[in-house]
Amino acid sequence: MIHHAATVHHAIAVAHHHCQIAFAHGCGFRPVGAHHRRRRRLILFGGKAQNALFFKTRDLGGETDMKKSGSQKSTSSSSQLIDARIRELGDWRGKMLSRLRTLVKEADPEVVEEWKWRGVPVWSHDGLICTGETYKNVVKMTFAKGAALQDPSGLFNSSLDGNTRRAIDIHEGEKIDEEALKTLIRAAVTLNKSTARS
Repeated sequence: MIHHAATVHHAIAVAHHHCQIAFAHGCGFRPVGAHHRRRRRLILFGGKAQNALFFKTRDLGGETDMKKSGSQKSTSSSSQLIDARIRELGDWRGKMLSRLRTLVKEADPEVVEEWKWRGVPVWSHDGLICTGETYKNVVKMTFAKGAALQDPSGLFNSSLDGNTRRAIDIHEGEKIDEEALKTLIRAAVTLNKSTARS
């Protein structure tokens, strides 16, 4: 209880500090009612509302969080989950997934790496490029818009009947044309960019 009281006191002190800064810049402040006993909303204004700061103290945590923009997305945790998945596989599938991941990043250094659908590595750039799925006997790369891509090297060998996706199934002992794959990845990025602009 003592620790919790100290936590709340700390949050109030931080809020007071920000209000002092607001007054120093010629602004006023107006407290708005709390929806929760540990949640306070302060609105800084100069004639009308300009900004909002949200402070929330966590039970026994002593942490104060500011509301962040949804566009600021960290992928570090996703990368760590993919690292862990590769280690967990511990066989040729892990090695293949790791190699495919490297090729994707070489083809597009600006690619965004995510972990979705309860355990599937996903790579995106202005939209989904491809996934890296692992099954008992196959490692599969599924290209979200593969049907719209030129594949002169014939890498696509699965999901050939659909109107949108195409996939590459890789079995143990098989090798893949790495340069052709990187060309395919770059083509997927180009397609995503053109679609985003239109």
